[in-house]
Amino acid sequence: MKQANTSENSKVAKAAGVVGISTMLSRIFGLIRDIVVAAFFGAGWIYDAFLVAFRIPNLLRRIIGEGSLTVSFVPVFTEYLQKKSKDEALELANIAFTLLSIILVIISLLGVLFSPLIVALNAPWFIKTPDQFALAVFLNRLMFPYIFFMSLVALCMGILNSFRHFAAPALSPVILNISMILATLILYDYFSQPIIALAVGVMIGGVLQLAMQWPFLAKFGVKFKFRVNLHHPGIKQIAILILPAMLAAAVNTINVLVGTILASFLPKGSISYLYYADRIMELPLGIFAIAIGTAVLPSFSKHVTNGDFAELKSSISFSLRLMLFVTIPAMIAMMALHLPIISVLFQRGAFDVKAAILTSQALFFYALGLWAFSVIRVIVSTFFSLQDSKWPLKAAVITLVVNFLASLVLMQFLKHNGLALANSLAAVINVIILSVVLKKKIGTFLDRSFYSSVIKIIISSLVMLAALMAVDFFLPWNTNAHFKARLIYLSISIAVGGAAFFVCSYLLKSPEVYGIISLLKKRFTRR
Repeated sequence: MKQANTSENSKVAKAAGVVGISTMLSRIFGLIRDIVVAAFFGAGWIYDAFLVAFRIPNLLRRIIGEGSLTVSFVPVFTEYLQKKSKDEALELANIAFTLLSIILVIISLLGVLFSPLIVALNAPWFIKTPDQFALAVFLNRLMFPYIFFMSLVALCMGILNSFRHFAAPALSPVILNISMILATLILYDYFSQPIIALAVGVMIGGVLQLAMQWPFLAKFGVKFKFRVNLHHPGIKQIAILILPAMLAAAVNTINVLVGTILASFLPKGSISYLYYADRIMELPLGIFAIAIGTAVLPSFSKHVTNGDFAELKSSISFSLRLMLFVTIPAMIAMMALHLPIISVLFQRGAFDVKAAILTSQALFFYALGLWAFSVIRVIVSTFFSLQDSKWPLKAAVITLVVNFLASLVLMQFLKHNGLALANSLAAVINVIILSVVLKKKIGTFLDRSFYSSVIKIIISSLVMLAALMAVDFFLPWNTNAHFKARLIYLSISIAVGGAAFFVCSYLLKSPEVYGIISLLKKRFTRR
């Protein structure tokens, strides 16, 4: 049994590696996209209008798509694959595809029709600036159908992940980023308001991402057919899970919208500062947190379906160790290098020194909660593997209240930084609540190896911090320096800090480091 669980953990690590590498490529192109966008549009009212317009369909996509559909669909679809036939599982996929398509068409049409109301509710301050409000409404109408394509991509992702194929869904965002980059570069001069080119790139990217999934689905015999059966037992199971999941995802989305609404009452550019800082946060979250969270769901679901709860708890502990091995040092590094990171990536063109400083401050406060944002991915996946979506909803509601109250208080003293800090505090509360409940449901799920590993990770991270402070002592940071000098500073800091962390981890015999070394040895031995 232990050998079987080790094998399953290896599958999780391998899948997380595939998703992580794919997501890293996506994030690299995402950074290039943001660098291009920052240079062309800066951090002013025009880009604020785009962000509000894009965030609405994008957040709805998270609610209906991977925010609820994927995590609700995978446990049920996995159960069908494990306990029933593949044909029955594919029939379930066909019905889900049909019903989802109908729902998405209706939502898209309503979104286009009620765009003025949607923008007014999400950025009320825009009403006092008619040009900005009108632009946001137009862009929202143009991009709202994006939810149709991306929610179907989420369904494809759930199917492919259940078959243990992770690369195609993880790589698809690369298409969106490339589309937005090319649209900005090529179509910028073709519109009276150049930001429209970016919105066109979003829509083209959405269509291409969905088209990308089709060949991979065909390899597993998935060829979507329209089937309507509201009484299918699998659909009922998914519906039971998805309704609380959608509400939980909606609450998490409201957290983001609360930040947007409150930021619209702060000095102009505040929405953009928070956006760019959040984009940097998505690097470690996407490459590692989302990757591991995506990889563990089919594995956890398999354990629960087979009744192997000892293996489930072992896999949870293993996944969290793997997660924290990356996110704890990433958190400390981002807090220590918050200004160099933002300055090197975005400080050019319309994005000036002031914008770099204010954005970096937001990054610092977001980074405080990086470990919590990451850990929650694994814990929520555990609840959904247990086919329990009610507790994630309850915790999300509490988190919403905490985030709102903390935001109201902290923004008075810290402006946009207070909104970032409130978001981090809310994430910590979310982790605490769900961890306590999960322990009551399945018993203690963190073993001695977890605590031993975390202590070693913290010590290694502190050594890394000392190394970064030494670099700054001998090579002081200068925000006004030439780009080359700033890039050299950041490169040296990352190299020295990373080396200090891994050397210390090796000396402390952290199992994660030895696992990486073993994996590399196997790779080179094969060659």
